[in-house]
Amino acid sequence: MKLGVAAGATAAMIVGASVPVTGMLEGYPVLTGQAMRYLLGAAVLLLVARRLPMPSWRDIPPLLGVVASGMLGFNALLIAAQQYAEPGFVAAVMGASPIALALLARNRSLAAVVGAVVVAAGVVVLSGGGAWHGPGLVLALLTMVGEVCFTLFAVGVVRRLGVLGVATWTCLLAAVIGGVLGTFVGGWQVPDARQTFALVTLAVLVTALAFGLWYFAVNRLGSGRAGVLIGLMPVSGLVTSVALGAQELTLVSVVGATTVALGCGIALWQGTQKATHHTHDAGRVPPKSTIASGSDSQPEAVVP
Repeated sequence: MKLGVAAGATAAMIVGASVPVTGMLEGYPVLTGQAMRYLLGAAVLLLVARRLPMPSWRDIPPLLGVVASGMLGFNALLIAAQQYAEPGFVAAVMGASPIALALLARNRSLAAVVGAVVVAAGVVVLSGGGAWHGPGLVLALLTMVGEVCFTLFAVGVVRRLGVLGVATWTCLLAAVIGGVLGTFVGGWQVPDARQTFALVTLAVLVTALAFGLWYFAVNRLGSGRAGVLIGLMPVSGLVTSVALGAQELTLVSVVGATTVALGCGIALWQGTQKATHHTHDAGRVPPKSTIASGSDSQPEAVVP
């Protein structure tokens, strides 16, 4: 349980801290940039996994769902949303994703739902709300849906292919699809030194490392409880911005970050107590489970 929380929290904080790095790619072709990022991420994952399980036909739809909605679609929608809405508004809407994950989980728990609501409130306070115009609200909502789908589409297939298997296959598919689509939309462009640094950093840390950690956390905790950790992304972004001198630390931001932490504690406390007393927990993975190779055979460990 604690290992799953640590993995999920680390993944969320890596993604949140990467926001300034993503900004370095402003003006660079979106789809082909993602294709290069995911191809490099897949190469790193292949070096780690060594043995890649082959997906069956029933694994293809959820893998494509992750790629279309939670990877290529999410990034494209996020960029589009910020053209019609302030970043704070987009972040506030995305703060509802933990609630959606908690409500859509098969093994719903009151603690997870309450914790998710508290986390969402903390994200709204932290982001400051923000304004929108035109299709900004719709695009922000679709971005939130993409965030949710990135987890929900994967929870079942992780059981069959393993954490590294799902992370690697989705990266390979995203690289191919992004490369093909990007050839016709946006085109290819040789990155400069700044853009190369951003692509490599995003590929290694955010894609290869964070993807693997996040799916490991979902496998251990279940989608409902793991979802609250998404609230740590804007907290990590805040810490990074303050450290870089790009943003001042205010009382409001401290209250928002504290509220997010409180929500995470509410959602995860019950599961921690159960794990401590060795009671049945549908979000845990048996100690001898070989998640990386996909040989875990207990479906209740990962089905939302």
